[in-house]
Amino acid sequence: MNLGEKLFELRRTKNLTQDDVAEKLNVTRQTVSKWETNQSTPDFDKILPLCELYGISPNELLKGESKETINNENKEELNWSEAKNHLFTRGKDDEDSYARMNRNQIKQKSAEVVSSSILIFIAAIAFVAIGTTVMMWNPVVTGCAFLVMVGFGVTRIVKHYMSIPKFEKTKQEAKRDKVVKQINDIIGAIGVAIYFIVSFVTMAWHITWVIFIIMGMIEEIVKLIFMLKEGEEDEE
Repeated sequence: MNLGEKLFELRRTKNLTQDDVAEKLNVTRQTVSKWETNQSTPDFDKILPLCELYGISPNELLKGESKETINNENKEELNWSEAKNHLFTRGKDDEDSYARMNRNQIKQKSAEVVSSSILIFIAAIAFVAIGTTVMMWNPVVTGCAFLVMVGFGVTRIVKHYMSIPKFEKTKQEAKRDKVVKQINDIIGAIGVAIYFIVSFVTMAWHITWVIFIIMGMIEEIVKLIFMLKEGEEDEE
């Protein structure tokens, strides 16, 4: 276990966030994140405060003996927490190790998952439109393929968000989530109204349900825009 992994494990056993550690050591959260991801190492004058914070000696931290300070109960809780975080992930998501990712890395991963899922939704809608109007394929087969594509996209999003470790939200994140919710509530209300209007006018109830898929796609786009915007602000 390298130094970054030790610091990560010790912080988790103390139930501290990166912001908590940063505040106690008078450094930035980004600095704590870099320590835990081995992008940098703590300065000499931060070693002792770190050891005092985590209740270990410098030898235990630097010589790899920190596991001795973690009792079996905490180990079991940590292992279960990590297993739970990965319960709904497979393949590359496991390799990415969500539990080891900092906030910015998770935001980037979220943007990738959401944007690729939106592309899948768009492809599904285009597939139905072309298949039923141009290619004149069997509507049942086309509909089943559409549902499979949409289900795949939704599953990716659900897996991702259920695999993200819980972080204490900052005021900026809480404000962003509130704004996104308000916007998506408005989109939802408008979408329902459009659904009923279009359905009653065209009487095409068998196909107008696609409007709800489009609504979901638009809501995810809104989330993606805010995530990307927040990522740019963090980089600045």
